[in-house]
Amino acid sequence: MIKDRVSKVKKDSMESPRPTKRQRVSGSTHGLATPPTSDMSPVIERDISSRPDEPNDAAEDDDNLLARATHILATESAALTAITTLYQTNSAARSSLKQAVNTVLTAQAAGGKLIACGVGKSAYIAQKLVATCKSLSISASFLHASEAVHGDLGDVKAERDVLLFVSFSGRTPELLNVLPHLSKSTKVIALTGLAERAEDCPLLDGREHRVLLPAPIPESEEVTFGVAAPTTSTTVALAVADMLALTIADEMHRSRTAEIFKRNHPGGAIGMAHDASERRKRRRLDGPPVLELPSPESLSGSDD
Repeated sequence: MIKDRVSKVKKDSMESPRPTKRQRVSGSTHGLATPPTSDMSPVIERDISSRPDEPNDAAEDDDNLLARATHILATESAALTAITTLYQTNSAARSSLKQAVNTVLTAQAAGGKLIACGVGKSAYIAQKLVATCKSLSISASFLHASEAVHGDLGDVKAERDVLLFVSFSGRTPELLNVLPHLSKSTKVIALTGLAERAEDCPLLDGREHRVLLPAPIPESEEVTFGVAAPTTSTTVALAVADMLALTIADEMHRSRTAEIFKRNHPGGAIGMAHDASERRKRRRLDGPPVLELPSPESLSGSDD
């Protein structure tokens, strides 16, 4: 009987051939036993159906990104509105601005210059102030606080120049390190965000002639953005520096400020735009070109 059973198994195997390798790889179930029933399929279907819609996730991420980005712009815009209101309404701030302008004008009239000094991000604000002043024919130079004590203090002429420190805290160590090496008579302006009075600013301590230019912000960057990187504070400092430079220029040059700027800036897109404007102006003044026709006497038979 055993022999008969073996023969029957062989016969069944021949009638139902084993699936090829290609069929096994491709997942074909031809000739294979049906797998046992399990509840895995419903679980898989349930997981897929409950998975969040990916396009909606991407759109939500984009919305969050743009919300954070525009929050930065709104914060800096609000800080500029606040500093504008300060100089419009606060008598101490207005008085300080007039004093700063007059101090620089007096130095310019005496052949002196405005020297802007800073370190870190504030140094870039100081450099921008100097660049703007130069384009407006206001004598100015930049002094890096670290380089000052390594020989660059020779640029400061105590009897004529004005030294302007840019520092949000008003107590930057590199700037404080410069003070002991300055003459007591050196005129000092501090553009800072944390002091409300000149007496409260360490950079102005012990100065005979001192001016505080306030540049506060409504809220610290760390509270607003979660990081203390200079952002809102440098935006406000740059605006106050622009205000100072342009106000000095208007007092120095009166109605000639635009003319002087164009003369000092012949290059780049600004210079090209000015040249094009001047050419159009000359054409309007001179009128259309007049062509001279040859006289009959100048013509000969060979000209035909």
